[in-house]
Amino acid sequence: MTFTVAIVGRPNVGKSTLFNRLVGRRVAIVHDMPGVTRDRREGDATLLGMEFRVIDTAGFEDATGHSIEARMRKQTDMAVEEADVCLLLIDARAGVTPLDRHFADLLRKVKTPVILVANKCEGKAGEPGYYESFGLGLGDPVPLSAEHAEGMSDLFFAIQPYAEKAGLLQDQDEEEEPFPDEEIVEIEAEEEDSRPTRPLQLVIAGRPNVGKSTLVNRLLGEDRMLTGPEAGLTRDAISTEWEHRGRRIRLVDTAGLRKRANIADPVEKLSVTNTLEAIRLAEVVVLVMECDAILDKQDLTIARMVVEEGRALVIAINKWDTVVKPEEALKRLQDRLATSLAQARGLPTITISALAGQGIDRLMDGVLDAHKVWNRRIPTSKLNQWLEDVIAHHPPPALHGGQRIKIRYMTQAKSRPPTFIIFASKPDELPEAYSRYLINGLREAFGLPGVPVRLFVRGGKNPYAEKK
Repeated sequence: MTFTVAIVGRPNVGKSTLFNRLVGRRVAIVHDMPGVTRDRREGDATLLGMEFRVIDTAGFEDATGHSIEARMRKQTDMAVEEADVCLLLIDARAGVTPLDRHFADLLRKVKTPVILVANKCEGKAGEPGYYESFGLGLGDPVPLSAEHAEGMSDLFFAIQPYAEKAGLLQDQDEEEEPFPDEEIVEIEAEEEDSRPTRPLQLVIAGRPNVGKSTLVNRLLGEDRMLTGPEAGLTRDAISTEWEHRGRRIRLVDTAGLRKRANIADPVEKLSVTNTLEAIRLAEVVVLVMECDAILDKQDLTIARMVVEEGRALVIAINKWDTVVKPEEALKRLQDRLATSLAQARGLPTITISALAGQGIDRLMDGVLDAHKVWNRRIPTSKLNQWLEDVIAHHPPPALHGGQRIKIRYMTQAKSRPPTFIIFASKPDELPEAYSRYLINGLREAFGLPGVPVRLFVRGGKNPYAEKK
């Protein structure tokens, strides 16, 4: 049973602070500047043992037409319609404003129940605004301080009746048997083992205004993210649960990454930090770039960062339906990858049009294939058989005294990304060029294109050899 709570209110009343408090971690960007949040953000919340889904929204703006504020307002209206209950936040320290009254009147007309919350009630400065909020006609307001975690029990009791009505809270004593028999325990264990695997962490990254949010909306099949011709619309890294051909995926839309020297806005700095953290937690990253600026310097910087973090990388060239000479554009991309990103040779490159919906299935096939390669494990016996053949055809170079480095053994330490260890007689003197030769050989022999391959050289004998 899913129970959803939407947090709404005018800009800068503490919606994202309350969202972070409910989900238990700082995921939404919080700043004194009004209007920081633009897209809907969802998260799994816990409030005194009650679990539900919570939606953080952009500030209610009294705007119409095609402006950014009007599109933000549309996203908020969709969240209110989707929710089981809505929390209307006001800033008790600022008092009830005309905009608060305007949106209270609007929310009285919707079907979704509304709970009035007076935020920033810590101390005595918020008391006048709290008592003033009774006049909005939305029932008794809930006083709290999201920043200082005060009043959360009052919020629990305000939400509880709606949660019980939706079937979220049940009487545990009536439902559970105190002494389940062995047969029930066995069935529960089978169900635990048969649960679906955790979702694939897929991050959409790239420079500003290359079509990342448009691509996310196309994948989800709905206008989930704010889009438009303006650069830098997305500020938070917005995560959405999704399913593709039966595979659970957590899809993350991120803010555009520009050169650090060009960033002066403090909110954009927080957005970049959010994006970098999303990439570090990703499994696969889709790097979106425009067809008329394929793999420019900033794209290359992002690609190298993804590879250095050990994530699987897929390149998506957007707006391909507008390319005049596609063969030349692809050739230029392949040449640039070969010279500037050799450490991830064989990167999957997919041409798409997010707006027209072209190439989307091919892109997801590329993502799933890259994820399989990223998780690949190679048996130790096959690795060492391959290693013997490689050394026989191309042994390590001789040292100054004519003595050769002896490579004794090889094993895969882990996957995600594929990581290998070789044991050699003089590990510090094995040339970097020979290590690259081995990595390229691993890619070709065991089908590891496009993902980072890490190789470490250790000294000593084969640790798995039988002791005599």
